[in-house]
Amino acid sequence: MATTRTLTHDEARRYYDRFGSLQDRQGFYEDKALDEMRAAASFGEAKAVMEIGCGTGRLAEKLLSEDLPAGARYLGFDQSGVMIELARKRLHRFGERARVEQTDGGMRFAVADATIDRVVATYVLDLLSENDISSALSEAHRVLEPGGYLCITGLAHGRSRIGKAIGGLLQLVHRLRPALVGGCRPLEIVPLLSVGWEIRFHRVVEPFGIPSEILIAAKNTSPAGARGVSV
Repeated sequence: MATTRTLTHDEARRYYDRFGSLQDRQGFYEDKALDEMRAAASFGEAKAVMEIGCGTGRLAEKLLSEDLPAGARYLGFDQSGVMIELARKRLHRFGERARVEQTDGGMRFAVADATIDRVVATYVLDLLSENDISSALSEAHRVLEPGGYLCITGLAHGRSRIGKAIGGLLQLVHRLRPALVGGCRPLEIVPLLSVGWEIRFHRVVEPFGIPSEILIAAKNTSPAGARGVSV
């Protein structure tokens, strides 16, 4: 992947501190991808979920109230203090089941190896630099137990004519001034995965013409590794 100019950690933090609860208004195009990701990732079997970039806690609330078993726990990370405050208020009713922590923007997390069975990152990797994406994927692989799922959604390159046009426009605006699109740009995640992953679900959806990629990949348990696709 060619080097792309992205927001620095401080720029991203300031942007999303200002953006705050407005993030929830993006559901008009995000929700279809998020719902398909939730359906494909078997959250009903999960015991421990970690979310990279929890935002306002909107997805976490859905997981905890509709998808996860009663004994499952949730751990979310975000670098925006405003997002952390919104998420904590939203998830307060779940008590000790839900914990949210602020980071400095780096992709290293104080989580023990192989203790999580679902790592979630929605509309986050498309904001990160190439190095941070690589670090986030490495951290996800480290904290997941064997066979655990990496669950990703994010802006993608379109497949239809209108999807390609909108994706191209987003990419152009990001290239000129990343802050105009919240630092996010279309990505293709599959080529960024190492052989330590086995793809279980992959699809691009385009609600309102805005393309989003959905990817579920299992931490591979084979010493040789594999990266197959099963849709």
